[in-house]
Amino acid sequence: MNWSSGEPLPSVGVMLALLAGLGFGLSLIVAIGAQNAFVLRQGLRREHVGVVAAICAASDVVLYAAGAAGFGPLVERWPDAVVVVRWLGAAVVLGYGAMAAWRAVKGDTTLAAADDGALGDAPGRRLKPAVLTALALTWLNPHVYLDTVMLQGSVAATYGDTRWWFTAGAMVSSVAWFAALGYGARLLAPVLQRPGAWRVLDGLIALIMLAVAISLLLG
Repeated sequence: MNWSSGEPLPSVGVMLALLAGLGFGLSLIVAIGAQNAFVLRQGLRREHVGVVAAICAASDVVLYAAGAAGFGPLVERWPDAVVVVRWLGAAVVLGYGAMAAWRAVKGDTTLAAADDGALGDAPGRRLKPAVLTALALTWLNPHVYLDTVMLQGSVAATYGDTRWWFTAGAMVSSVAWFAALGYGARLLAPVLQRPGAWRVLDGLIALIMLAVAISLLLG
């Protein structure tokens, strides 16, 4: 929109809703969880960072839109479905946590190749497992539905006619966060050049996954 051509500037209410959505979205997504830990590790390994970040961000965009459209009450009507997703999500998170724990104990033999850039974002190499893991950690986590659909949707509803601007702000926060997390992780590469540092990181990821899985199992 070319505001210099005489078109009206966005109203104060619209800008406030947009900024509120941006801040609200960041408050929901910045906390380190299973999804963020996975994106961080992919970024550090330089493996399909763009694809993984795009999957996570696009999923959030879809879920935010669903929440703003009023799908939160529909989720509440099928509590059994939420229970099923919760148990599946716990199983996926525990499985990924177990793999991280195994890497922490045994060490990851592919880290040297990753540090040399041999793995990079090469098409076809580890792409399918990365895509499936990103989808599972996103869509099989009931916290995602509680935060993006129900909580964000209910807050967006309070903004009335500007609720979609609020939702747009939340969407922007998600896209910006995953891009920054995935590609910004490379700045930590010098710190993680030693295999021992990777083992510590995998140990922390395993603990995070365990905590997330326990929270899911306890409801």
